[in-house]
Parts: sequence; structure tokens; C-alpha cells
Amino acid sequence: MAKLLPWNETSVTEFILLGFSKSHEVQLLLFVLFLLVYLLTLTGNSLLLITVSAERSLQTPMYFFLGNLSFLEICYTTNIFPRMLAGFVAEEKSISFSGCMAQFYLFGSLGGAECLLLSMMSYDRYLAICSPLRYAAVMRKGMCLSLAAASWIGGFVVTLVTILFMSSLTFCGLNEIDNFFCDFSPLLKLACSDTTLFAKVAFFFSSTLTLVPFLLTMVSYIYILSAILKRPSTARSQKAISICSSHLTVVTTFYGTLIVMYVVPAADHSLDLNKVFSVFYTMLTPMVNPLIYSLRNREIREALKRVVGRKFASCWREKSGNM
Repeated sequence: MAKLLPWNETSVTEFILLGFSKSHEVQLLLFVLFLLVYLLTLTGNSLLLITVSAERSLQTPMYFFLGNLSFLEICYTTNIFPRMLAGFVAEEKSISFSGCMAQFYLFGSLGGAECLLLSMMSYDRYLAICSPLRYAAVMRKGMCLSLAAASWIGGFVVTLVTILFMSSLTFCGLNEIDNFFCDFSPLLKLACSDTTLFAKVAFFFSSTLTLVPFLLTMVSYIYILSAILKRPSTARSQKAISICSSHLTVVTTFYGTLIVMYVVPAADHSLDLNKVFSVFYTMLTPMVNPLIYSLRNREIREALKRVVGRKFASCWREKSGNM
């Protein structure tokens, strides 16, 4: 039954997140599953971030961007997972209006920043493979910092306009959000005021943060694959093609689900299908990114072994000293 507020109230003060299922058994199963996904995401991205920060051999533009991506994924998933996991085991599934707006703002900002950052990473790889002689001159430390900062600032600033429009809407009557977090489409369906202008503004900014970076990323990878295929076939070039294919799979899944959800005007999906798409870009891609981008990389694996080895050696010395 939908929860209906008295019509003489001018605005909603809280929302109810319905989540995935009302079955207690299914909720417990999903709690265990998503808790495992969250822990794997935190572990993988944290290990990558620590390794990149601790190893001097990884102080290069590519690993600088990977470190940024890992930190972003930690923030991105932490914005959604704890509240969602609590909803599986708690009777109270409400979230305040301000809390919902804050979650939506962080989700949009971090998601937008990731879209921009992925395009910056593809540009870095394009320069390294297609213009190796120019690479060192272009990708200096200042340029890397500027590109990373532009990604973070761009995501937060562009989403700020959207959240200002969203928070100015009037919400009355129904206050149940048929999703596991405060997302754009379910919130828009609950608004009582006219959303025509807001929908157009949201479409414009969603396109700016998803479609444009996606096209730039695809163009970069097309040039990268073309350059690799022109070279003599060797084990190294075959490995490069395999890695690029893996990158493209993850990037296409992430961008594709976001574009279908927030850019395609005619995408009037069922709410259940929206949840499925949401799982891809909020859970699966943050979990597999460390595997696809880094743990298949020999330099990362060797650096991780050295970092873990130093940590164990330090703990052993401390333990021996206290005996």
C-alpha cells in the first residue's frame, strides 16, 4: 500500500525507500550478497589506492588517474551502500527530505566526476600509445592535476544546478520511492509541481556529463586500437588489445546504462528495470574496476606484493621487538 500524506500538507518531510523486495527472506539474502559486494569494492579499491600512493615506481599519470578513480569509487559506493544495507535489516526505511537530496547530489556529482575522469584516462592512454614522443611533454604533473581537478569540480558544479531545481520542487501526497536510493526518475514521479522545465534542464546536464565524455572516450579507444592493430602482431600487442577490450567492456557498461537511464528521452522503463540498470552503475562497475584496470596489470601486482611484504615485515619487527 502506498503511503499517502494528508493533502493539506504542503510538502513531504521524508521519503520511504522501498528497496528490492518486501519478503524478509529475500531481503536477508540480498543483505548478505550486497554486503559482500560492498566489502569487495572497498577492499579492491583501497588496496589499489594504497599501492599507487606507496610505490614510487607507480608515480606516473596513468596510475595517478587510477588512484583518483579508486578513491572516487569508494566515495561513490559509500554514499549508497550503508543506507541500502540498513534498509534490509531495519524496520524503518525512511530517509529525511534533506538526507535524500544530499544522497542524490552526491550520487550525481560522483557519477558525473567518474564519467569525466574516465574520458581523461582514455585521453592519457591515447597520448601514451598514439603520440609517445609528445606524452612526457604534455602529461606533466600540473596537467594531470588540472585534468583530475576538472573532473571532480565539473561533476559537483554541474550537478549542483540539478539539485537546486530538484529541491525547489513541491512533493506532496505519495512519498514512497520505488528504488534502493534517492534517484532522479522515482523522485520526479513524486513531484506535485510542473517538472517540464526541470526535465529539460536535467536532460541537458545529464548529456553533458555522460554522452559527451562517452563519445570522447570511444574516439580515444578507436585511435588506440587502430594504432595497436597497425603494429606487428606480437604477444605484447595481443595483450594490449585484450586489456583495451576489457576496458571498453566496463566503460561501455557504465556509460551505456547511465545514458539509457538519464539521457535517452523516450526511456520510460518500468521501475524494476530501472533498479536493474542502477545495480550495474552503482555496484558492479565499482567492484570490477580494480580487477579490470589494475590487478591484471603486472606492475600493479608486483607493487602490491612489495607493499604487502613491507607491511608484514614491519608488523613482524614490531612483534619481535615487544617479545
